[in-house]
Amino acid sequence: MAQFEPHKAEIESVPGSLVYIAAEKRAGIFKPEKYFEKHPISFPFLLDEDRSVTKSYGVYQRLRKDAFNIAAASTFVVDKNQKVQFAYVGSSQHDRAPLEQVLATLKRARS
Repeated sequence: MAQFEPHKAEIESVPGSLVYIAAEKRAGIFKPEKYFEKHPISFPFLLDEDRSVTKSYGVYQRLRKDAFNIAAASTFVVDKNQKVQFAYVGSSQHDRAPLEQVLATLKRARS
């Protein structure tokens, strides 16, 4: 989220939407309501409590050195025809997609 928030105006300038998704339960360790009270975000946030979304995209991590029952850090750009135009699955929870690539793909996918 921190990666995209500073680029809010640029992201909003192209048709489409940015949605954050976390494989997290409402009452889980992350405590999303408390977190968002202290760290507001500009885009919608989906709690994938049953992990159905993260499993369908193939990024669910049952057990890994740095993950337990969550999604791998991932970024997808999906076009208006629901076709994935860009996919990046991080090798760790701190590995993020190159922002320039995501923004360029987003602009192409929305045109």
